[in-house]
Amino acid sequence: MLLGTWNLENLYRPGGPYGPRDKAAYEAKLAALASVITALDPLLLGVQEVGDPDALADLTGLLGGDWYTALSTHPDGRGIRVGFLGRTELRVVADTAGFPAPLRPVQSDDSGATEAAAGRGFLAVATDTGAGELTVAVAHLKSKLLSYPGNRFLPHDEGERARYGAYALYRRAAEGAALRALADELLAGEGRTRDVAVLGDLNDEVPAATTQMVLGPPGSEIGTPGYDHPDQGDAVRLWDVAPLIPADRRYSRIDSGRRELIDHVMVSHHLAHRVTEAGTGLPADPPPHLPSIGPDPAERRDTHGSDHAPVWIRVA
Repeated sequence: MLLGTWNLENLYRPGGPYGPRDKAAYEAKLAALASVITALDPLLLGVQEVGDPDALADLTGLLGGDWYTALSTHPDGRGIRVGFLGRTELRVVADTAGFPAPLRPVQSDDSGATEAAAGRGFLAVATDTGAGELTVAVAHLKSKLLSYPGNRFLPHDEGERARYGAYALYRRAAEGAALRALADELLAGEGRTRDVAVLGDLNDEVPAATTQMVLGPPGSEIGTPGYDHPDQGDAVRLWDVAPLIPADRRYSRIDSGRRELIDHVMVSHHLAHRVTEAGTGLPADPPPHLPSIGPDPAERRDTHGSDHAPVWIRVA
């Protein structure tokens, strides 16, 4: 089976403040997204930046065969949320946004405002793969693209840039801790026998502290000498599949000319040792050809496809 994640980049119907300005641009975007999903042919695909549930319905209408969908009921201020597209029936097992106790609210701007929940909720579903139950959570953590008061994307000065970078990091770290709390619930200390995955746009790379806290206890990472040696952490640990992605494909977005792997698939011990392949983009294609993103996401409002590449694994 193929399991993956993809940030669809501002999936809205046309006419609103964030989606394509006209029907032609919208239809071109849907066609581009549908062609990639059809080529991937995933059993289950976690998606991010679904701004309009009707737009997701439009997208699935372009895909062949029967598809099931699930969407979080916790969108952000622009209406974007996470969800799933799947070939088998999906049962929602969690849809949450709150920070775990005793984690306190984190500062989010110069006024001293605080946030006590993730900007976009986390959604977890269970599905029958034919070889047993698979449980998967999808997330979209706070972006590293900064915005400032007055809907600005450029700071007044470098002090403001640094402060708002810190606020974004506070929130992304708190969201990482909340996502790890959900992973603990799904694993329930049974990672050696349960097929569990956590995936999505974490807006940070593998070594980042915000990513590492989601993985759980260190040790036994893929590609290290400890990988094939069981230890006590196997029951609760998640393995990031990034080392299995060929080096020339190990990115899912390009930010100001820099290749980054900020979209992740992380799996339980029971799944990790059955992963046969991992990649970005489409398996049969060359490495992903992606646009380089600048500080203003509105510049891509009418563009086709997505600024992210899908990240996926095959499991035996």
